Amino acid sequence: MLASDPSLTARALLPAVRRAFVLSGTKIETLERRWNPELGTPVFTVGGSYTSRGWTEWTQGFQFGSAIVQFDATGEAPFLERGRSATIARMASHLTHVGVHDHGFNNVSTYGNLLRLMREGRLAEDPWERRFYELALKVSGAVQASRWTTLGPDRGYIYSFNGPHSLFADTIRSLRALALAHQLGHVLMAEGDRPVSLLARLVQHGEATARFNVYFGNGRDAYDVRGRVAHESIFNLNDGAYRCPSSQQGYSPFSTWTRGLAWILCGYAEELEFLGSLDAAAFEGVGDRAAILARFLEVAEATAEFFIAQTPTDGVPYWDTGAPGLDRLGDYLSRPADPFNEHEPVDSSAAAIAAQGLLRLGNHLRDQGDSGKGQRYRQAGLTIARTLLAEPYLSTDAAHEGLLLHSVYHRPNGWDHVPPGRKVPCGESSMWGDYHLRELALIVLREAEGEPYLRFFL
Repeated sequence: MLASDPSLTARALLPAVRRAFVLSGTKIETLERRWNPELGTPVFTVGGSYTSRGWTEWTQGFQFGSAIVQFDATGEAPFLERGRSATIARMASHLTHVGVHDHGFNNVSTYGNLLRLMREGRLAEDPWERRFYELALKVSGAVQASRWTTLGPDRGYIYSFNGPHSLFADTIRSLRALALAHQLGHVLMAEGDRPVSLLARLVQHGEATARFNVYFGNGRDAYDVRGRVAHESIFNLNDGAYRCPSSQQGYSPFSTWTRGLAWILCGYAEELEFLGSLDAAAFEGVGDRAAILARFLEVAEATAEFFIAQTPTDGVPYWDTGAPGLDRLGDYLSRPADPFNEHEPVDSSAAAIAAQGLLRLGNHLRDQGDSGKGQRYRQAGLTIARTLLAEPYLSTDAAHEGLLLHSVYHRPNGWDHVPPGRKVPCGESSMWGDYHLRELALIVLREAEGEPYLRFFL
């Protein structure tokens, strides 16, 4: 079980955060010098060098977004120029990519971060540049919302790249694209010039994910534990009926792939902040504001408690709660995770994503007057951050292009690199893990230095 340090503060983590951004800048520059864009998008490292892995194009926004976050943290203008010029040159196809559910990953990490920096006064105000970012985000949100499976009146979900029958846990964190497009006044125009509310689709997708991908201990099946998450839900498109849980990257449909859990935790916590910023009038025709906020909070709290309970003491989970080799590790939840064990890999990227979710959930609850729960989740998030900002998770080797070590991508497919002499993957990085560590470090940095709270929305 995650053992939170009740005395830990953001300010206490400042030296570790600053050190991480020094290392981060070097790694961004090293990858840029070596990477040939004709190779595709860098996804994860093999032997310390980034390589591509074709499945879907969901990580390029993290590559360029990392440079933008680096500028945000350090003020070093060359990183801003790298991120901005790469966004203009290479991200347009991601705006109109109708084949993926990942718009929030790719486009909010790039266009969204750039618009946020302009709103914050970190970029010089330029009306045409602002409109360029705004138009990009409007397009992205509408395209994402068009990948829609209807389950009934006012019910449905954004379907995954697997097809209209598939609802992924990951997508909830990618809903930032819909949120921004809605705030910018955009709608999806459907057949017969019918306007479709992007906020309504965000809320309906959130409800579908809560209902089918998240468990609440109500006896839904024999493995119904509060806060457990299924990576994928499968539907019969002939009648819209739910059929079964599934998992693309986890061990089984009846265990919890911990990165999927982290996407849910972070996504609901962040969308809770967004929805809470809207007044009652914004929900007209969408639903009851109080009920929607309560539902998103219910999911965030349930998954936060499950993550805390099912994670080793230092806050880094193993890749799946039901992975078959875990029983060989003994009482692995009562001690820090061991990324060098011979039975099952950890997933540091899940830790980085979940830590941000825990901080955001804690901040939301504290702002709502629940200081007890708020403090519980905040301290859990800070404790994970402390773990990840130090060895053996922080990459200090100048020859290694990754920043966050011991991330895994697709264990069932065997895509992750197993070093010579070892039996399971370890020592490698992923583009999403590196990005989310940078984003987590930026949240901590801003709090420690009294800077504005990091939010994606307007």
